Amino acid sequence: MSTPGTESQDVLIDCKAVWKVFGDQASQAMQAIADRGLSKTEVLREFDCVVGVSNADIQVRKGEIFCIMGLSGSGKSTLIRLLNRLIEPSGGEIRIKGQNLMRLNAAELRAMRAKHIGMVFQAVALLPHRNVLENAAFGLEVQGVPKAERHRIATAALAKVGLSDWTHKMPRELSGGMQQRVGLARAIAADPEIILMDEPFSALDPLIRRQLQDEFRQLAKELGKSAVFITHDLDEAMRIGDRIAIMKDGVIVQTGTAADIVLNPANAYVAEFVAGISHLHLVTARSVLSPVAAFQTSNPQVDVQALPRTVPDADLDALIALMVDADHHAIAVWDNNTLLGVVTSKALLKSVQEKPAHGAAQD
Repeated sequence: MSTPGTESQDVLIDCKAVWKVFGDQASQAMQAIADRGLSKTEVLREFDCVVGVSNADIQVRKGEIFCIMGLSGSGKSTLIRLLNRLIEPSGGEIRIKGQNLMRLNAAELRAMRAKHIGMVFQAVALLPHRNVLENAAFGLEVQGVPKAERHRIATAALAKVGLSDWTHKMPRELSGGMQQRVGLARAIAADPEIILMDEPFSALDPLIRRQLQDEFRQLAKELGKSAVFITHDLDEAMRIGDRIAIMKDGVIVQTGTAADIVLNPANAYVAEFVAGISHLHLVTARSVLSPVAAFQTSNPQVDVQALPRTVPDADLDALIALMVDADHHAIAVWDNNTLLGVVTSKALLKSVQEKPAHGAAQD
């Protein structure tokens, strides 16, 4: 938890009321949205314009992997391209490290992208006539870094993604997963604080995809990078993300941790999205424990001090394993030397069985 006054310093990306409307009459459409509150369908019908992103607010903190997920056409890829002005916003404010992106001139914007923002696309776009090392060093070459220095940095970046033995190979000699690793090495070689990733693993086989998901998360945490990761796959978002934003029709409908979204979906759309997600690694002891006094009232014969112990963040999977192994019907939850409460077998069964309520009756 941030100390008072430090939260703003921890925010690297701060988007407020960001819009993107595509079409020849985008400015008129934006004015009509402000004046009359037109819907996406009404904007299309009246102005022949498409609302790609609608009034989006996001904050990405230092060291955080922030996933934006949604189905095709939800606006997620448009939103990530707004974050480095590959697409010009129609309205709102985007700040990167406190700087208003909209006020940067062309040279300042290039410098911001070169120094602070790396990007990895689904189509990694390696240069076919250059070897792996030269591809990984390409961003540094554009910045004017001398050859020996950029090759040294790129070699270190390739080592981080497990491609030390492939530096002199050509892109055509690499598998799809290896090409994505080169793309990631190219992004981190410039040592940006922020990495934007637009469905980088979606075209890969499931096994390679899961491997790269785990490798990317571990690498990002080791290097202290912040990342915005776009995906249409909720399992991928939950596997990678510290927090997740779910988009629909250009609107961010809910933002939170995986547990927040699965256990407390904001509306029926999100509830349907997460309906098949297991709670085993999302529900924790803290969320299902009973107060000690209430437990002892119902179970006066049980010595709480003698119960098996766990920590507040133990998940359902760990709690079930502990309860089975210990052959008890209750587990005491301790935070260091403080007894917080007791998890009963009944509470565990209910947490596995229950479907989460959602905050709205309709989309």
